[in-house]
Amino acid sequence: MRKLPLFLIFFGFVYFLQFSNEDGQKTKFSLPYSLSAEEATQEIKPISEMIQGEENAPIEMIEYASFTCPHCATFHAEVYPKLKINYIDKGLVKFIYREVYFDKYGMWASMIARCAGPDRFFGMTDQIYRKQSDWARAESDVAIVTKLRKIGLLAGLAETQLNSCLQDGVKLRALVEWYSENAKRDKIKSTPTLVINGEKHSNQNYEKLTEILDEILKKL
Repeated sequence: MRKLPLFLIFFGFVYFLQFSNEDGQKTKFSLPYSLSAEEATQEIKPISEMIQGEENAPIEMIEYASFTCPHCATFHAEVYPKLKINYIDKGLVKFIYREVYFDKYGMWASMIARCAGPDRFFGMTDQIYRKQSDWARAESDVAIVTKLRKIGLLAGLAETQLNSCLQDGVKLRALVEWYSENAKRDKIKSTPTLVINGEKHSNQNYEKLTEILDEILKKL
């Protein structure tokens, strides 16, 4: 995998990470708070998968989604709750959520969702999607960060914890490399994309999704 170049740009030492997407376009991700240049040299730790459901469920579903994607917000409002009740909670589906980063705002939202830890990640994800039309359309970077931080604070995260997460340049680099690797391997070009038992599907409403899942279950 091509090594991702790292940049520290003078604006209070805001941290930027740049890489090429599948179309060869350069994308930059930044942290909203300052950090030290030394942090960029720290060892990158593996990123934890965010998983719900039984480990040995007959169906594995991976959702590739962006926190700034309106279609993803709709999926999580209209499809995911039924999916969880009728398939995930019943041990039929192992659900894996993987972030896609189209912009720095989705990256910031991801870092706040992950700041809550695996046990609270999906609850934070729900709140971020529910309030997407508010924070994602804020008028400035500062306003977007402020609104995202408010979601974290209302969810019970401490201010110091949030600040630490939003300054974590090592995690930023790890997440972007993890996303880039996943997206290249599974050929992800849009969100939401579902990978169900290794087969890729575009965005589905609940009725179409249940047809796919039930057909798989019938063959078991």
